[in-house]
Amino acid sequence: MNPTPEIFRLVPVQHYVLLATLLFSIGMLGVLTRKNAIVIFMSIELMLNAVNLLFVSFSAYKSDPAGQVFVFFVMAIAAAEVAVGLAIIVMIYRRVRSTDVSLLNLLKG
Repeated sequence: MNPTPEIFRLVPVQHYVLLATLLFSIGMLGVLTRKNAIVIFMSIELMLNAVNLLFVSFSAYKSDPAGQVFVFFVMAIAAAEVAVGLAIIVMIYRRVRSTDVSLLNLLKG
């Protein structure tokens, strides 16, 4: 019996790659074009989730749980990154009264 879930036999892996590429591109566009720090963090999370989607889809396609375990660690690190990042954003907001990343040069010495 094949341990691959039924959905991965119905949808080709190329569709998951295309969706992940689209999500990653949208996230990269958000990081490169936005000035709000919170939106930049959301775009980074979108890029991480696109990579996680690839890990899970290839893991299911190859019937190897290593990709799913790696997704667990990526999500744990992403949660820590968000906690630290939001704390930094709060401190910047208290100092500058804005979350605009172009104003961060005001924090120099």
